[in-house]
Amino acid sequence: MENFVIGIMNKFGYLGIFLLILLENLFPPIPSEVILTFGGFMTISTSMNVFGVILVSTIGSLLGAIILYYLGKILNKERINKIIKSKYGKLLRIKSKDIEMADKWFDTKGRKTVFFCRFIPVVRSLISIPAGMSEMPLPQFTIYTFFGSLIWNTVLILIGAFAGDKKDYILSLLDDVSNIVLIVLIIIFIVLIYKFYNTRIKKKSN
Repeated sequence: MENFVIGIMNKFGYLGIFLLILLENLFPPIPSEVILTFGGFMTISTSMNVFGVILVSTIGSLLGAIILYYLGKILNKERINKIIKSKYGKLLRIKSKDIEMADKWFDTKGRKTVFFCRFIPVVRSLISIPAGMSEMPLPQFTIYTFFGSLIWNTVLILIGAFAGDKKDYILSLLDDVSNIVLIVLIIIFIVLIYKFYNTRIKKKSN
């Protein structure tokens, strides 16, 4: 992975970083921690500068997020409700009112969610889809995504630029932190799902 990232950056420069970050947003298994940290490191050994790397990576992040946002708009509430009401919907065990509840939650918490999720590995990409599904206004989505991505990209690029020869150690630390964050998020998600269905069961019994 590291050799692939460095090869693309060496060959295509700023365009390579832009394309890698765009792909990272569309295909989360490509870690932005590696791309951005190495992007920062490349400012030491190539003609690229920190400002340029931050600029192209943020544009790549924003474009990738907007693509997923429109994918979410295609998979809107109406389409999901049709699937739920079809014969396949019973397999999902989700009702139309569950979609309405999720949509209302995103309407009230969506702005903060879009911004803060830009700092969480994997989730930072996927959050764009529910934003589109809930029809969050595009200008609003763009602003929160831009600033969230700008902060995340800047921090990691600066770490790479200042780390120098210690980049491998820094990447190892970032990988450990990412794994811990993902484990915590999975636990939180399971707890929320449990509470959600538990509340629904109690309402039925009443």
